[in-house]
Amino acid sequence: MDHNKKVFIMFGFSVGVVLLVGFVVFYVLNFKPSPLVVAPEIPNPDAFVLDVNNMSYVVEDEIFHLKNGTAINEGAPGTLSKSTLSIFGEPAYGDFDTDGDTDAAIWLVNDSGGTGKFYYAVLDMNMGTSYKPTNAMFLGDRIAPQSLNVQEGRAVYNFAQRRENDPMTAEPTVGKTIWVHYDKNSGEIGEWVKDFEGEADPDKMTLGMKSWNWISTTYPAGQKIVPLLANKFTVSLKKDGTFSASTDCNGIGGNYVVKNKNITFSDMLGTLMYCEGSQEGDFKKIFEQAESFYFTSKGELIFTFKGGSGIATFR
Repeated sequence: MDHNKKVFIMFGFSVGVVLLVGFVVFYVLNFKPSPLVVAPEIPNPDAFVLDVNNMSYVVEDEIFHLKNGTAINEGAPGTLSKSTLSIFGEPAYGDFDTDGDTDAAIWLVNDSGGTGKFYYAVLDMNMGTSYKPTNAMFLGDRIAPQSLNVQEGRAVYNFAQRRENDPMTAEPTVGKTIWVHYDKNSGEIGEWVKDFEGEADPDKMTLGMKSWNWISTTYPAGQKIVPLLANKFTVSLKKDGTFSASTDCNGIGGNYVVKNKNITFSDMLGTLMYCEGSQEGDFKKIFEQAESFYFTSKGELIFTFKGGSGIATFR
C-alpha cells in the first residue's frame, strides 16, 4: 500500500472518531434523562407540640400565663396578696371530643397565699393547629390528688377529701372519683355521673355531687323560662356552705344553709359586667326565692320557691 493511501485511511479513521465523539457529546448534552423530581413535603397539621406547662388558663375569671408550669399573679397595688397557679402531676391523654386526635387532661392547683389550695380539672383540646384549654372545673379545697386517667372518652379524677363534718385542718381520707365530660356544643366541661343517664335514686343524690345545669323555671300561672344558652347557667354547692354559679354574663357566689330539706342562700356577690339580653336576672331570682329542694328519679335537682310561687329545675 503506497504512502498516499495510508494517509487517506488514517485521515478517514480520525474523522470517524471525531464524528462519533461529537455525536456522543451532543446526545449527552441534549438527550440526558431529567433528574428525579421530589415533591415537597406537606407539613403535618397535627405536628405541633402540646406543652401544658406553657399555656394560659382562666381560673375563677382570672387569667394565668404559665411558664414552666407556674404563674404568679400579683394582687392589687399596695397589697402583698398574690395567687400562684401551677400544674400538678402529669397529664392524661385521650380523645375527649371524638374527632380522632389527642387531647389532654390536667390538674391545676391555685394557692392564693392563705390556708386553702384549690384544685381544678381542665382539658386541653386539640383544635387542629393549636390547643385550647376549657373552663377550669373546681374539684376541691385541700384535697389529696391520687390519680388521673381516661376511661370511656372521659377524664377520671381520683382524690381523697375530708369527711363531711371534718374541720378543714383534718387530713383528707375519703376517696372520691369525678368523671369529667367535654360538651362539644358549648366547648365546656362538667361532671358526668356514671350510670346516671336514666333512672336515678333520689336517696343517694346530694347537692355537692356535681355541677348543676339550669333547665327551667316554672311559675304557677304557667310561665316558663328556659336558658337561651345551654350549659351557661350552672351552680356548684360546696360542702363548706359556699356556692359558686356562672351565667351568660357574670359569675355569682355566696353562702347557703341547709336544714332538713330547706335551703337559704345569702351574702350573694358577683361581677358587675353589663350584657345586653342577659338572663342573669331570671337566674339570680332562683337563689333569692329558693326555700326548699328535692331530687327526682330523672336525676334532677328541684328548688321550690317561697310561698309556692314557683320551681326551678336543674340537671
